[in-house]
Amino acid sequence: QVQLVESGGGLVQAGGSLRLSCAASVRIFSINAMGWYRQAPGKQRELVAGITRSGSTNYADSVKGRFTISRDITKNTVYLQMNSLKPEDTAVYYCNANVQYSRDSSYDYWGQGTQVTVSS
Repeated sequence: QVQLVESGGGLVQAGGSLRLSCAASVRIFSINAMGWYRQAPGKQRELVAGITRSGSTNYADSVKGRFTISRDITKNTVYLQMNSLKPEDTAVYYCNANVQYSRDSSYDYWGQGTQVTVSS
């Protein structure tokens, strides 16, 4: 069982910055991969950024060059630094942890979500 607690969302003007945090209840180094997803009203949840156990990162094309995912293993926390925010970044942002339990079995854990609103 992994619990994820997000924080850092809020209201910001276009061009501004926010940093989201996701604190895990277990050592994140034991987690296969972690990521940030977002879901805007009427749209499907989409991957924003991910980071693997080895530290490899990947980003959605829409956020490349603006968002940075990072982690602090000592604090069991993953961050999403969001710069140059746009109104289209408005969404509920969710932290995700993919835990590998066996070669053929993994499970996704989700945080409760944090609202990010970017005004124009």
